[in-house]
Amino acid sequence: MTPRRRLDPAERRAELLDVAATLFAAKPYEDVRMEDVADRAGISRALLYRYFPNKRDLFAAIYEQASEQLLAKSEFDPDAPVAGQVAAALDAHLAYFEANSHTVLAANRELAGDQVIQAIIEGELATLRHRLLDNACFDERARDLVSAALTSWLVFVRTMCVDWLANQAYSREELRAVCLGALWGALEPLEGRG
Repeated sequence: MTPRRRLDPAERRAELLDVAATLFAAKPYEDVRMEDVADRAGISRALLYRYFPNKRDLFAAIYEQASEQLLAKSEFDPDAPVAGQVAAALDAHLAYFEANSHTVLAANRELAGDQVIQAIIEGELATLRHRLLDNACFDERARDLVSAALTSWLVFVRTMCVDWLANQAYSREELRAVCLGALWGALEPLEGRG
């Protein structure tokens, strides 16, 4: 147990999220114990439970923070080519997924039925879809079709990433190529309609 130190509530919460994120990244969800988080943070379990009533709430806070960070890395510049920005956003997500495979697998497997975790994922996917849609130039009729294609593509990417992390049957570069190829292949018939 690390020595105790006084922190204001925001600093303590941030520290707890950092400590817990490291543990969830290193071990499967079921192997992370609240006691381990408290010990690593140098606090009592009672104090940890004051910030996070249970392990799922702690995990949800970590996943929400990661989602916000990934969305910050996935901002689109309307003056830059969309293709490069999509690739950069995908790369940021793949880097996070690779570094935090246990966390991503927990959110998409063990906690796949959890409404809070799924709302975080769905919110992130919706934001990414809106960003892509807002930066692509399609007429109104094509825009509805593009929106549906983007929704399907984001679900496809999520499924591919979970498979990649769970099975490690192909490389990150192969995954990236398939994901980008699927998007451009889906949108190709709509070229010239914007």
